[in-house]
Amino acid sequence: MAAANAHRGLGGLVYLAVAFLFGAYFTFAAVQGDYGMFARVAIDAEADELAAERDRLAAELARMQNLTRRLSDDYLDLDLLDQQTRDVLGYLRADEIAIR
Repeated sequence: MAAANAHRGLGGLVYLAVAFLFGAYFTFAAVQGDYGMFARVAIDAEADELAAERDRLAAELARMQNLTRRLSDDYLDLDLLDQQTRDVLGYLRADEIAIR
């Protein structure tokens, strides 16, 4: 009879140990796993960086579209054309002095 009681107590202890190990594994996976809290924080940080880069690129695209429109046949900005001619071709007027 004493052996049966010892076996019953050992089975409960094994059951408790297995339940604890499963709990520890799932807790670890929830915190550090591929879909855990740390991965979620890293994904959110990367999403913020990508959103900032997207906004920067959208602003640059808008600026370039504005410059392109200002140099188009429909709307010609003479000041911008003069600036581009000076920058790209290196033209100067006769009354100017170039300092480089």
